[in-house]
Amino acid sequence: MSTVRASLTGALITGVFALSFALPAAAQDAMDIGVIKRSDIAVVQKLLYPKTGRTEMGVHLGLMPFDAYLTTPNLQLSYDSHMSESLSWGVMLGGGYGFDTSTLQELSSPAYGVSPDAYRYLGSILGGVAWSPIYAKMNLDGAKVIHYDVYTSARAGATFSQSILPEGGSALAPTLSLGVGSRFFLNKNGNIRVELHDDLLLEKRELTDSMFLKHNINI
Repeated sequence: MSTVRASLTGALITGVFALSFALPAAAQDAMDIGVIKRSDIAVVQKLLYPKTGRTEMGVHLGLMPFDAYLTTPNLQLSYDSHMSESLSWGVMLGGGYGFDTSTLQELSSPAYGVSPDAYRYLGSILGGVAWSPIYAKMNLDGAKVIHYDVYTSARAGATFSQSILPEGGSALAPTLSLGVGSRFFLNKNGNIRVELHDDLLLEKRELTDSMFLKHNINI
């Protein structure tokens, strides 16, 4: 009899365990938190090189290499004030000189005797804003992490240039400058900035008494 009771008890315990695994678990009541707005989602990231509230002063070596007649090295001085991590305002003062390209030298040679009405860049002053929507970092060959940003700029001002022809005169042209660039942060107090901007000049040319739209693309 004891053997039968033990068998029944073991079978009952086994059945209870099997039934407990077979029945679905009761879930807690779901909580409705509503619709999550885009503004409620934020990426939490501590910036190693913050810009908000900081001023930036730069010395830039530039080159205008895309003019068919003149190659223009130049020096630019800049001042920027960062109102936030993504928005800043600033001014840029520049000066340089356009040197004859091989194309211009060939045209001006006795074989052709042609002198185009080209204008040398001599100086400019521009002011405007820059928008930096990207702050990122990259791993350089597994040895160093480089922090950088990407920005676009829009500036306006004036450019002073002079004709390569003695009788061509000079021009003070209203200028719209659109650019894109990147800062590579070296430390909390310095960075290397690389920028490409296209200065659109509306020149009044004395020799032909006409308006001329010129592109000064500067790296």
